[in-house]
Amino acid sequence: MSGTKKTGLILWLTLLLTGAYAEDGSRLWLRFSEAKVDKTLFSGIVSKTDALPAKEFGMAWNEMTGSELKRQAAPSSKSLIVGTVNDKHIKQTGIVSDLKNSGAEGYIIRSLKGDSVTVVAANTEAGLLYGVFHLLRLIQTEKFSYQLNIKEKPLYDVRLLNHWDNLDGTIERGYAGHSIWKWNELPGKISPRYEEYARANASVGINATVLNNVNASPQMLTKEYIQKVQAIANVLRPYHIRVFLSINFSSPKEIGGLPTSDPLDKNVKKWWSDKAKEIYKLIPDFGGFLVKANSEGLPGPMDYGRTHVDGANMLADALKPFGGIVMWRAFVYEPGDDRVKLAYNEFHKFDGMFRDNVIIQVKNGPIDFQPREPFSPLFGAMKKTPLMPELQITQEYLGQGTHLVFLAPMWQEFFEDDTFARGKGSFIAKVTTGNIYPQKFTAIAGVANIGEDANWCGHHFAQANWYAFGRLAWNNQISSEQIADEWITQTFQNKNKRPSDKNCWLPIKKMMLSSHETAVDYMMPLGLHHIFAWTHHYGPEPWCDIPGARPDWLPVYYHRADSVGLGYNRTTTGSNAVSQYYTPLNEEFNGLSSCPEKYLLWFHHVPWNYRMKSGRTLWDELCYRYDNGVQQVREYQKIWDKSENCIDAQRFAEVQSKLRTQSRDAVWWKDACLLYFQTFSKQPIPYNLERPVHELDDLKKIKLNMGHHN
Repeated sequence: MSGTKKTGLILWLTLLLTGAYAEDGSRLWLRFSEAKVDKTLFSGIVSKTDALPAKEFGMAWNEMTGSELKRQAAPSSKSLIVGTVNDKHIKQTGIVSDLKNSGAEGYIIRSLKGDSVTVVAANTEAGLLYGVFHLLRLIQTEKFSYQLNIKEKPLYDVRLLNHWDNLDGTIERGYAGHSIWKWNELPGKISPRYEEYARANASVGINATVLNNVNASPQMLTKEYIQKVQAIANVLRPYHIRVFLSINFSSPKEIGGLPTSDPLDKNVKKWWSDKAKEIYKLIPDFGGFLVKANSEGLPGPMDYGRTHVDGANMLADALKPFGGIVMWRAFVYEPGDDRVKLAYNEFHKFDGMFRDNVIIQVKNGPIDFQPREPFSPLFGAMKKTPLMPELQITQEYLGQGTHLVFLAPMWQEFFEDDTFARGKGSFIAKVTTGNIYPQKFTAIAGVANIGEDANWCGHHFAQANWYAFGRLAWNNQISSEQIADEWITQTFQNKNKRPSDKNCWLPIKKMMLSSHETAVDYMMPLGLHHIFAWTHHYGPEPWCDIPGARPDWLPVYYHRADSVGLGYNRTTTGSNAVSQYYTPLNEEFNGLSSCPEKYLLWFHHVPWNYRMKSGRTLWDELCYRYDNGVQQVREYQKIWDKSENCIDAQRFAEVQSKLRTQSRDAVWWKDACLLYFQTFSKQPIPYNLERPVHELDDLKKIKLNMGHHN
């Protein structure tokens, strides 16, 4: 470590230990200085001195206790042993045989009987790093003991963040400031945030990153930018994070001087092969390409009369000699048929035709990261082609950087959905990890919510979604409750403020766990979807009608409100989207009375006076759901205000301000949707509910200036 780096680290630790560090959220959940730790927990550490996992633990221990953890040549009582299977002290523990099935990233944390010795062991340094961070999490959350017996390995091989960051520093669907990637400074100047980013990701098991927007610029593959990517990769590598790039399919034509980008053209194939060699020469562990093609105006193989198979396989062949993979997005749709059917229709027919280093990246739902969608029918439908889920961490459709919405329950609902691909029990959690149909490799992606704001994510509670994605990417069986518990304790712990769960943390956890359902209620309950404002997707605009716009970009295409009722008929008498699901789901979705009410208006055009399970009519139920969403957000304000004595002043005030905005927005949503739909239902809002405070005509005039996104 250079003298400058040492000085910076000492200053940083001094600020932490003296309490002078601003509570701006920049430390995320790695606030070791606030952990309540007994200095006698460990007598010393037995490990290779140059190993990053041991260094990470030593630095965290210093922050937690204010003292160095002594290096020991041999273990004694209360020793911590950290090492791989090749280390002599690990061999002496008898753990090596237990690591045979742990793979390259698994680990064991075990207490040895008699001496209160704790062992963290793995096959590789990557596994060891994840094991050390797990141990630190146990210490931070006060769950460490001398009776540990933990054995873990990740369920997904590739666990990556997709950054929708542009080369000019802007971020598509980004709500936390500009990009952390300073392309104009690279490769000469390295931001200290790159290493902080790597460390945060490694702490929750994320092992890959796509640096740039899926709406990719061809310039990303020029020599100049590959050298910049190399500089970032060099910083991320020690934390075992591989770099991927989104590519523009027309790059051979745009920057390569070729007359075409036809994937079957021999010169195009050679161009991509040469480009792969160029990249891997500088970045030997480069992960591969993410591709958005023939979608929303982007170029692709279909421009040349070719298929997605032709395009993906051509790129896969270029990457194959180096071990790279192609992640080909299934987010494609054209005007015409019901949009929710299009990805399935396009890709299902290609099952088994892709190279073995191609994986199809599928959004969790069939449209576009809506507050609630049924799962995409592609999951379970492709038996010979690996699929990877794409989740959206950044809250494009869920209040963006303003609303408190904890996404783990939404993702947990997705993982627990049963596809019935091989009968009952074919859960998406199993389908996507190769337990239903064999997959050569598995992967999962999350669209990042990270920017250059001090707190990384714009909203302090949005950090919980980054954290939750990492934890679920490691193990999609972890409960939302456990994730919330871990995050709250690590993020808001304070040595000087130790309130009981009953007084502080428990209400905050309940708020987080209910927040997704609350947002669905005040935005789009009962299966309503895509009734957001034009382009920026912040706020309601169910009446939106842009002359010349594609119908499937407009809310009226989805809600289909008329004098009869509300909702999109996707049954066998409508678009027949239900038939893309396996039995018995297709029959369940197809029946008006059997369809889960959370998806009712997704699959059915329902009469206003249809009697719901609550006994209320559809119209009244809609009104009650919207009102419940508003009341719940107001309850969150009360919960947060009561926590003032538990939370530092800066973060308390910033979250409090965001909740005030969220409360106003919830009323905006309720009034806009109910007043608009009331023009069709011609029925009164139940008189025991809060009355609208806006005029519909005034709401229709609201035009937010939030920039344009493609």
